[in-house]
Amino acid sequence: MKIAAIIPARLQSQRFPRKLLQDLHGLPVILRTYQSVLATGVFDKVWVATADAEIADVIRSHGGDVFINRRSHPSGTDRIAEAARNLDADIVVNIQGDEPFVSPDDMRRIREHFAADKNRRTDILSFCTPISRYDEFTRTSVVKVVTDLAGYAMYFSRAPIPFPRDGVFQGACRHIGIYAFRREVLLRVAALPPSRLEQIEKLENLRFLEHGFRIHILETRFSYAGIDTPEDLEKARRLWK
Repeated sequence: MKIAAIIPARLQSQRFPRKLLQDLHGLPVILRTYQSVLATGVFDKVWVATADAEIADVIRSHGGDVFINRRSHPSGTDRIAEAARNLDADIVVNIQGDEPFVSPDDMRRIREHFAADKNRRTDILSFCTPISRYDEFTRTSVVKVVTDLAGYAMYFSRAPIPFPRDGVFQGACRHIGIYAFRREVLLRVAALPPSRLEQIEKLENLRFLEHGFRIHILETRFSYAGIDTPEDLEKARRLWK
């Protein structure tokens, strides 16, 4: 089984433009992410997928591999799907360019899960981490996920789910935006139009669920710290020390 990691990257993010080229202890964020993914030792191939020459130059100047997207894409999934068509891999893992902290243990769990899934029950694999604070639970920028008893996603939402009707917060799970696709599943979902629930919540993973793809969720205790704002970048700089 061959497993590849593709890191979609673009300069003009809405909340924090050019964040991927910001300094994170001497190197740009996107390079820190690339090196962290490479250092896990899990992947047969690691690519950065981008249409931006500045990002491509940064990765190549440090000996990294880049796939140049030939056109703009509405999402990271579409961007990595274009790259995956040119890649010999069974499993393709989407790791965001603003995730410089990557758990080697979690990446190994991806390989182990698909290797053990002889009946191919899992189409897509992702992660969640427990929410312990109520303010995080109610924040719309935090995506929550609920699963069935077998660990497969039932729904993702920006709303507080499951809602504590009795007023007692019993914890929930924050979704971590790392996706491991079977390659053929990735190509299929990227060809689908945006779905109804996806457009309402602005969550691409709802497209996967609405079309019947099975997403297995693994719980992790690793502190992923994506960079969406300048404040997140300052936090990442403190964590990097």
